[in-house]
Amino acid sequence: MLAFAVTKEEITRWTADMVAIPSYPGIPNQELAVAEYIKSVFDAEGIACHIDRLEDGRANVIATLKGTGGGRSLMLNGHMDTVPPYDMEDACVPRIEGDLMRGRGTSDMKGELAAAMAALISLKRQDAVLAGDLIFTGVADEEEGSLGCIRLIQSGLRADGCIVCEGLELGRIAVLQKGLEWYQVDFKGRTVHGGAFRQGINAIEKAAHFVSRVEERLKPALERRTAAYDAESTVNIAVIRGGTQPSTVAGDCQILLDRRFLPAGETYEEVTAELQAILDDLTAEDPDFRAELSIYPPSLMRDGFVHQGFITDEDDPLVRTIRSSMESMGIQPEIIASPCWTDGGLIGHYARIPVVVCGPGGLSIAHSKEEAVSLSELRRCAELYQRTAELFCR
Repeated sequence: MLAFAVTKEEITRWTADMVAIPSYPGIPNQELAVAEYIKSVFDAEGIACHIDRLEDGRANVIATLKGTGGGRSLMLNGHMDTVPPYDMEDACVPRIEGDLMRGRGTSDMKGELAAAMAALISLKRQDAVLAGDLIFTGVADEEEGSLGCIRLIQSGLRADGCIVCEGLELGRIAVLQKGLEWYQVDFKGRTVHGGAFRQGINAIEKAAHFVSRVEERLKPALERRTAAYDAESTVNIAVIRGGTQPSTVAGDCQILLDRRFLPAGETYEEVTAELQAILDDLTAEDPDFRAELSIYPPSLMRDGFVHQGFITDEDDPLVRTIRSSMESMGIQPEIIASPCWTDGGLIGHYARIPVVVCGPGGLSIAHSKEEAVSLSELRRCAELYQRTAELFCR
């Protein structure tokens, strides 16, 4: 195996520079400045790189170390957008405290982007000769509608394997990811003064009947659906809102729910139909029951794409390669199901590319005011990506 030719200080600098560039919703041309920064780093190293402009000034950035031909190609994928600062003060001011860097995007996932960049740069500096291509894809919009990843897929970009560099803690390899949908249910009643409540129809009560039916019928059915790595099929009533004041019968109520479904044994169409069937039954039982099921707008994707999951066989060459690379570094690999949704679902389901999720950092602090990443882990992860590429693409 080759040496690793990028310093921890360089990875730290690239991470800090990207954290200092805001890329959350509401920023004009949201990811473009980060893409331009990444391209400048690759340009300085003589690595072929280009920016793919999307709508509204947004962008993907793609870099490639071309192989000699005849070997497997590997994609290292990560997203450049972040969630908003929320309650994090000075969110885009990177702060180093010992081995940790704090700031929005350190763990999710500008640190991981820096680690992936480092893998390409280290190989380039050593004039490494791989048979297959090593491809870096920094994409837009993963936190919302995945415009960037959808563009990659529609453009026909292919690889024989893909590592989504999302932080799950170094050493963990996710080979399964559940599908996800956020549903909205709007209940319609009849608003009247509370003193004449018998002339009204209380939409909150109708919503409560739906919640009860989900608890009584759907949840027990989901508990019987399991997959490898302790993956569970779940439904979560996440938000309920309705009514205006105590003296008025609520004419409207809305429920938002989170549905996580298994990549094998459940289809997106079946998941939607199960919820609709509950509403249909309630409508048949109660002439005053009116409700409409739809997709919560922030969850909508375009062009027929939905938040699908993926499953990759443990015997796939990509899984075997990244496991052996970890072991060679003294890292004990743990095969898991991803606890979160990532663009890996689109890459695995729609592009049919074997995919794993593997990176440093942790979900427990991502999106929070405590977001941080270990700089030592970033350095080790970059070496892991390099070793995996050397073995997989040779």
